[in-house]
Amino acid sequence: MENLLQTLMQTLALPEFGLSTVFVIAFLSATLLPIGSEAAVYGLIVLNPSLFWPTMLVATIGNTLGGAVSWWMGLGAQKAVEKMRKSDTELRALAWLERFGPKACFLSFLPVIGDPLCAVAGWLKLPFWRCVAWMAVGKFLRYVVMTALLLWVLPPEWVAKVLKSA
Repeated sequence: MENLLQTLMQTLALPEFGLSTVFVIAFLSATLLPIGSEAAVYGLIVLNPSLFWPTMLVATIGNTLGGAVSWWMGLGAQKAVEKMRKSDTELRALAWLERFGPKACFLSFLPVIGDPLCAVAGWLKLPFWRCVAWMAVGKFLRYVVMTALLLWVLPPEWVAKVLKSA
């Protein structure tokens, strides 16, 4: 198993697999796993600036599909959690989410609360495709803004110069 994982990671690290690597990392980071995908997106853009928009699209699709998986996980968890006692905080959060409906999934791009938000939307049985659409909009805007900021703060020329001097 360890050899298989190592081979997979080495393959995904090859430059010709950059977009697929971004997809996998963006997908996994949108589940409840505590990883981020911005570094992979930025790294690919630094290596190949002509892939800016394809990278934004691939990262958005991967991250949105990961959010959809979280939605389905929430739907499945709903049955188990219904048996548990609800606190006032939980009830207020659920009421807020029910009030905003699928539009609340726009906030799925936020760190810490974004991924669980997708799961709770599934738990509440909010309309799947409308939730996915709002997730996609929020995640796309996050990737464009975060990557543009990183390119502004850490221009590729500066990164190349630092790497050469190391």
